[in-house]
Amino acid sequence: MPESEVEDLLRRLAPQVLGAVVRRYGNFDLAEDAVQEALLAAAVQWPKEGIPDSPRGWLITVAARRLTDLLRGEQARRRREDTVAGWTPPGEWTAPAADRPVTESDDTLILLFMCCHPSLSPASQIALTLRAVGGLTTAEIARAFLVPEATMTRRISRAKQRVKDSGVPFGMPPAAARAQRLGVVLHVLYLIFNEGYVSTSGPSLHRGELSAEAIRLVRLVHRLLPDDGEVAGLLALMLLTDARRPARAGPDGGLIPMAEQDRSLWNAGHIAEGVALITAALPRSVPGPYQLQAAIAAIHDEAPDADATDWPQIVALYELLMRISDNPMVALNHAVAVAMARGARAGLDLLGKLQADARIAEDHRLHAVRAHLLEMAGDHAAARDSYREAARRTTNLPQQRYLHTRAARLTGDR
Repeated sequence: MPESEVEDLLRRLAPQVLGAVVRRYGNFDLAEDAVQEALLAAAVQWPKEGIPDSPRGWLITVAARRLTDLLRGEQARRRREDTVAGWTPPGEWTAPAADRPVTESDDTLILLFMCCHPSLSPASQIALTLRAVGGLTTAEIARAFLVPEATMTRRISRAKQRVKDSGVPFGMPPAAARAQRLGVVLHVLYLIFNEGYVSTSGPSLHRGELSAEAIRLVRLVHRLLPDDGEVAGLLALMLLTDARRPARAGPDGGLIPMAEQDRSLWNAGHIAEGVALITAALPRSVPGPYQLQAAIAAIHDEAPDADATDWPQIVALYELLMRISDNPMVALNHAVAVAMARGARAGLDLLGKLQADARIAEDHRLHAVRAHLLEMAGDHAAARDSYREAARRTTNLPQQRYLHTRAARLTGDR
């Protein structure tokens, strides 16, 4: 098997193997070290010797043996009996865990719940999820979020310690807490996707590896929970949004707004899959925020051009979304939809109310939308000033260039 195919297989199996080892031993740090060594051994051996009949079982066995060695190192510094009692249930003292047959259960979802423990900050949840479930190295995560590797190492280490200190056993949360914890999992995956699709800072408009990883992880959750409407809605939303990525930037990396994009470049496969997912999910239950956002994205993607977009339907969906989500970005997008359906001044009236919301008042997106609507209304001087203010507030370089270009067009000094 080619090395690239081995790498893909190992990436898919890594969270399952880590989950199985953590379930057995209960030590996140040592289990991760052992799994990394097993993955390295597989990356060296499998391209030469072939894939074993049970690659997952092979990895778990090798990782368990390595973890046994690591635990023996711990035992060298402490009494053996105390260490064994601390790591291994009494019923398993008679034989090493590596000697037990491997079960076929997939612990990926449990591992996601662990990484998204509510005691962690959103930044720590994202970092730990990408490390333990996504299989990204600490250096890759640090590069994605533009922080030094040492900083990211400390962040991940603190997150692991907090999970360990919480004393939460490896397993699905109780039924009463499951819905809330699943909501945290989906929110973390949503944040990862958004950071990949629209980078908050740096020289690139997007980071394709992050959005692709978020889609891969939410596919795992959907496979494990196929009847959950919000899981299906989030997957649909990601696919329908990511479908536009090939047309979002020009050859120079500059931003191209949706109304000006070449829609023939959009990913038709993603659109078809996303539409099918949300069409099936909506009738099953009262739609949640991810399903409503996916429905809005589907209307955009199915329109043959910007002029054919069904803006009144989008306005109605945003109004439903605002009833269940107190999110200023939803209100901002609703204002845009109202402007497109009823005229720029109607949208600007709504923006005036948002200026008092401290959660978004300083955000560059509010100023960018105001600039766009002022331009639509014919107030070019005010629009130019708002474009410049939006450019001053964003730290994403392609967005800055786009906003400065829009301002220059209104003064004729390009």
